[in-house]
Amino acid sequence: MKALLVGEYREGKLQDNIYELVAFAGKLGADVSMALVGDAANVPRCNGTLHLADVAKYGEYNPGLHRDLILEAVKKEDPDYIVFAHSSYGWDLAPRVAAKLKAAQISEVIGLNDGSLEVGCCNAKMRRTVKPAAGKAVVTLQAGAFSFQGEQGTPAVVALEVAGAPDVEFLGYEPAEAKDVDLTKAEIIVSAGRGVGKKDNIPVIAALAKAFGGELGASRPVVDAGWVEHSHQVGTTGQTVSPKLYVACGISGAIQHLAGMKKSDFIVAINKDKDAPIGEVADVLVVADVLQFAPALTAKLQG
Repeated sequence: MKALLVGEYREGKLQDNIYELVAFAGKLGADVSMALVGDAANVPRCNGTLHLADVAKYGEYNPGLHRDLILEAVKKEDPDYIVFAHSSYGWDLAPRVAAKLKAAQISEVIGLNDGSLEVGCCNAKMRRTVKPAAGKAVVTLQAGAFSFQGEQGTPAVVALEVAGAPDVEFLGYEPAEAKDVDLTKAEIIVSAGRGVGKKDNIPVIAALAKAFGGELGASRPVVDAGWVEHSHQVGTTGQTVSPKLYVACGISGAIQHLAGMKKSDFIVAINKDKDAPIGEVADVLVVADVLQFAPALTAKLQG
């Protein structure tokens, strides 16, 4: 089995999500090759062949040319899987490549189950397994679903070229609207989930965050309910974080939330349900009523 991993190059830098693709290929048991529109000074530290297109010639993003470059790499490698990160780059290019190849496309893969691909369904509350019936498959991987443990060697670099001129003009990147809270820089995050019960109980979790010297985070249901501002949301539709300590208060552990915080150095979960999915990634699972445990812990920290 072979997998072609498509890297991303943005504002002069290789994006680290290439290593998540490498982790996926490793779990799949696939031989790896890579394709990247970038430069020789910024290449993945991975084993395998890297098909490298010159970013100065093809631009940091150009849908038509980048699609054709990936298809050229596919022609040379004949992979079973063409793998993208589920990012703005990946979700725009993946269907273009799949359409040209007349291949299956599977979006936001979150895991592997005996060789089959796992994807979220029912608003990410359940998982289902899928497997292409035949031929090639184009997949995108949910951010944080596959964690790479370290860099490998240096790839064998070969030039990747196609004929043609840019069909759009790339103007650059427009930064997202500034957030009230930048959780990506926080060393400690204490997040509130639906298990806190109601908006009036959010101050209990905020007090614990303050006692830790950290920031208040929240799961999507809490934000959707209007209990906490969106700038505090952790998850694939909020902020992806990796603090030294993450405390999940009354959070069951929906797939999209786990993807946004599972890279935290140490995870403590407080939940009445000992079988809550959050326990799968937590270093410590406290089985307790969060509205009783959190104030007691706050008092201990302050005392």
